[in-house]
Amino acid sequence: MKNLQVCRKRRKFVVENSGTTILVQRTMEDFRKNQKNDGHKKSAGQMKPQMVDEIKGKVLDAVVGQKMYRDSNLSAQKLSEALGTNTRYVSLVINAEFGMNYSTFINTYRIEEAKRLLADPRYRMVKMEELCKMVGFANRQSFYVSFIKMVGMTPREYKLKCLNDR
Repeated sequence: MKNLQVCRKRRKFVVENSGTTILVQRTMEDFRKNQKNDGHKKSAGQMKPQMVDEIKGKVLDAVVGQKMYRDSNLSAQKLSEALGTNTRYVSLVINAEFGMNYSTFINTYRIEEAKRLLADPRYRMVKMEELCKMVGFANRQSFYVSFIKMVGMTPREYKLKCLNDR
């Protein structure tokens, strides 16, 4: 958690971690413009903006800053408990602010970490099973399915492409 700052700038969040800056660009205003509310389900648009911003900041701090995505047993319930809120709010905020469900949100960070490791020559001898555990996937199959879905190629193909580009 060292060197981590989450700050609010014009309803956008900037997360700085060890020199890496991630800008989360979806704002509540964007969400409200594009929101489809069926009238009976509670949505993040019905939550107080301060509460949405607070939960969003906590989610980013936990997932990005503390790298909780590396825990293969991380569930929405476990994350919610760590943040001191309930699962429904965490899920609503992730859906509204990031435009994806909880699983896709967590797997996005896992895949980005996997891509970084696959491109690093220091990890070229690491087996795929070990790598998928390092980034938080419970098994090789779910790692491959998520990787192909997000990157468009297998982890092995990505690794070879990166090593050949050097």
